[in-house]
Amino acid sequence: MSRPAKSTLSGIDGRPFVDLEPLLDLGDLESLDDEICVGLTQVTPEYTGGCHRSMGIMPPVFAREPWADYGEVIAAMDDDAFVVFVSLSDDPGAIDLSNRESYTFGEERAVPLSRRQMKYLEYKYGVYFPWKVYLELMPGGRWVDKADPRGKAFTRDAMLYFPRTVAFVQSLPFEQIGSVKLLGLSSNDHGTVHRDRDPAEGEPDEFVTFCPTGEKRLFLWDDGAAEKVFAPSRAYWFNDGDYHGVEAAPAFRYSIRVDGRFTSDFRAKVRR
Repeated sequence: MSRPAKSTLSGIDGRPFVDLEPLLDLGDLESLDDEICVGLTQVTPEYTGGCHRSMGIMPPVFAREPWADYGEVIAAMDDDAFVVFVSLSDDPGAIDLSNRESYTFGEERAVPLSRRQMKYLEYKYGVYFPWKVYLELMPGGRWVDKADPRGKAFTRDAMLYFPRTVAFVQSLPFEQIGSVKLLGLSSNDHGTVHRDRDPAEGEPDEFVTFCPTGEKRLFLWDDGAAEKVFAPSRAYWFNDGDYHGVEAAPAFRYSIRVDGRFTSDFRAKVRR
């Protein structure tokens, strides 16, 4: 008789997810969807993702997927192709074409991609950007600084087009907020499985993810048990050092992630 596979999830206090729906006042959550869907028509979201394999943050079983990774694509460009790529940046003159090896491009890299570059990578090289609607309501800076509140504020667009959503975020039990991100996927797209940090790097980051419609199916990938563990509700917390992704679906769906530091009362309630 074979032994059952052992879970490799780090989790939070022995739980893959912390279901926050019973602990938060979500009475108006579903009604935010109207504001968010109209607001998204008034702004220009970015793409995100597209380089998880070259960043080395995917589990081996998913790193074999055929989707084109822009880190790999840019590294393989010949000089003529690289000139075209650089010409589509927001500041082409800032790049020394004779010293291309000294630059890194994309999220968490030295040189961010412009929207033109992302579209070009998608159209010309077939790069797969999972989250084609990425909007920072409160820019968080580098990922490691996402909970740090210093110098952080809601954007003008957030205050203008998403005021009820901002008010909801401000009502959440945080002592401080350092980042608010809306992450949406187009119909039939999936979120590539990855992790945001090494789980050995200390305590899990504190955040709330909420999905007003409940239609975005985020899951944790348990590499040891070789199974997906799905988010339990419309509002949850998990250890983002665990591998996670989003299931494909036939319609657009989104969630909002709020990073910061919980109040001591809420932290105690969650830990109980």
